[in-house]
Amino acid sequence: MVFLLGFSSATRAADVRLAIAANFTDTARKLITAFADESGLKASPSFGSTGKLYAQIQNGAPFDVFLAADSHRPALLEKSGQGVAGTRFTYATGKLVLWSPQRNTFDRPEDWLASTGFTRLAIANPKTAPYGLAAQQVLAGLNLWEPLQQKLVRGDSIAQTFQFVATANVQAGFVALSQVQAWESSGGSLWLIPQNLYSPIDQQAILLSHGDGNDAARQWLLFLQSKTARSIIERYGYETQR
Repeated sequence: MVFLLGFSSATRAADVRLAIAANFTDTARKLITAFADESGLKASPSFGSTGKLYAQIQNGAPFDVFLAADSHRPALLEKSGQGVAGTRFTYATGKLVLWSPQRNTFDRPEDWLASTGFTRLAIANPKTAPYGLAAQQVLAGLNLWEPLQQKLVRGDSIAQTFQFVATANVQAGFVALSQVQAWESSGGSLWLIPQNLYSPIDQQAILLSHGDGNDAARQWLLFLQSKTARSIIERYGYETQR
């Protein structure tokens, strides 16, 4: 009996291994549950910044599918042969927000950012996290990137950045809309950043060479494009391609 239970667990863990961008954590957990209900297959996720997951894949990490927070790194993997040609697609387009869990933190967010009314502002590391790069573009467009350098607190990933804000270690930060919508508490101050202030955050998935012969990996990618999956993704504040 012990042997059978152990064998069953190992089989489920081996179905498909996913490398998933941190902003997509809550959404992915819902998707994985729905995928299991539909297919009976077990998807095992690892979450992190897109840049760090990309580095792990380059170094041979045994992931089957990569769900990045940008289109750049999946394209590089396809070009290098570490991603399977023709399997790359945009599964979600993310939205950037300025957020504080405290009510009435900013009525006029652009004026607040330019003011001396706060001491620390969180962003994800622009070098490894696409949402951090988008935040940098916003601040540069407002001519605030250089003036705010001493106030910026950089998270390794957008997940860590969100924790800085949610735990009140900083007064506000640039995070993903999906994270705020998944947060259990309600209220706070939120500015949905106008799209003209940053490049679209097109999040792409790709089948990795490690998963090329894995039917469960291909089933996951098909599921990710299904009506069921798109409905879940949109509920978390992303746009999808129809």
